[in-house]
Formats: sequence, structure tokens, C-alpha cells
Amino acid sequence: MKRALISAFAAVALVVSGGSVAAASDGAPPHTTHGPCQYTQTPDEPPARPVPLPPDPRRTPSRGTVDMAVPTSQGPLPLHLDRAKAPCTVQSFLHLARHGFYDRTVCHRLTAYPTLKVLQCGDPTGTGEGGPGYKYKDELPVDLPPAPTDPTGARRLYGRGLLAMANAGPDTNGSQFFVVYGDSALRPNYTVFGTVGADGLTTLDKVAAGGIEPTAQDPAPVDGTPVLRTELLRVRPSYRY
Repeated sequence: MKRALISAFAAVALVVSGGSVAAASDGAPPHTTHGPCQYTQTPDEPPARPVPLPPDPRRTPSRGTVDMAVPTSQGPLPLHLDRAKAPCTVQSFLHLARHGFYDRTVCHRLTAYPTLKVLQCGDPTGTGEGGPGYKYKDELPVDLPPAPTDPTGARRLYGRGLLAMANAGPDTNGSQFFVVYGDSALRPNYTVFGTVGADGLTTLDKVAAGGIEPTAQDPAPVDGTPVLRTELLRVRPSYRY
């Protein structure tokens, strides 16, 4: 599954190519949970690691925050999840964390465009093509200010420290997410569900300063694999709740 981020002014779509599509084995329709989040299986895109569909209670928790401890190979990356901003997204993220889906996964993508500065993580395959075997609806932000670098007013400011979901189009959220290490200008098509703690910003700055691995085609890329391999060692809530 492609997980796309679009540069604010560049014509290029910052995506990795999707993998081959596997046919559903029995032709049965995908299973969808019956709560308000409607998590839906994606038979053509099986889970990168075995994980069931998330719980989907009728009253999805929509208040409070959850602090996540995320040690990485480059330093701590604490995350603060905000249920009020995106209850279905937080519920899914916690579900995947409880099942160890994110443990020992590598952040596969760093961007360094003038208007797009993010580190993307959440794919156990490390290719940008893997996900949890399900998708769910967008919970798009409505309170982001206009991006000062965009005179058209179409893009919004995804500010330094925001935590948001990557996607492959409307209502295709899965497991991949991105953390913003520098103010970025994006259309408001990406669910914001929390922020990065102060220690995490220090870690992100370190990874960003390390740069992006050059290739034979591009000796100075602005989008690609981070030089500093950044592995999420463990993703869990900081406390019981």
C-alpha cells in the first residue's frame, strides 16, 4: 500500500511504489467492525504482522491523552496521543502497540524538502508498503493554520512536533505514521492524532541532521532512507490506564 505525502510545491508525489497485489483467497467480502470506527479488513493487502481488527466500542473513548514511551536506536521518541482529535486513530494505534506491531520496526523514510520535513514510520517491512491488514476512516484536522509558504491558501501548517497518519488516499489509514521535525505545508488530508515530546524532537533533529542515503540516481536526495537507521525498539503506553 502506498503511503503518500505530497510536497507543498513540488510536482513529485513523495511515495514509495506499491507492491504486488495478492488476491483474496476465498473471495469473501472484507470484514468490518460494527462500531463507529468501522475498521475494515484489506484482503488484497494482508497484515505485515499478524494482528486482529481493533476493538470498536459504540462509545469510542474521545477524551484525554495517552503518553507513549518509544525508545529508538537513536534516542527517545515519546508520543502524546490525543483522543479528542482522533479517537478512532488513537484506538487503532494503541491496539497495534499492545500487539507489538510496532516493536523492532524501522522508520523507512525521511524527507527534507523546504516545505516538507518529516520522518515516516510504522511499517514492519521497512519498505513503505506494509500495513496492519485493515483500514479506517479519516479524522481530518480543522484547526490547522494556513501555511505561510502557500499563497493559494490550500495548504495548512503541519507544525514541528505534530504526529499524523500517512495514507494512500481518503479513508485508507492503517499503521504508518509520520512525525514532523520542521514546519511543513500540506493539504489537510492527514489525520493529526498527537504530538512528539521534547526529548523526541531532539532525537528527530539528530536523525534529520544525519541526512538521507544517496543513490546512484541522486547523490543528494531530499526524500529517502535515513542515513541514521532509526528503529522503534518498543512502543507502549507510559502507564496503565
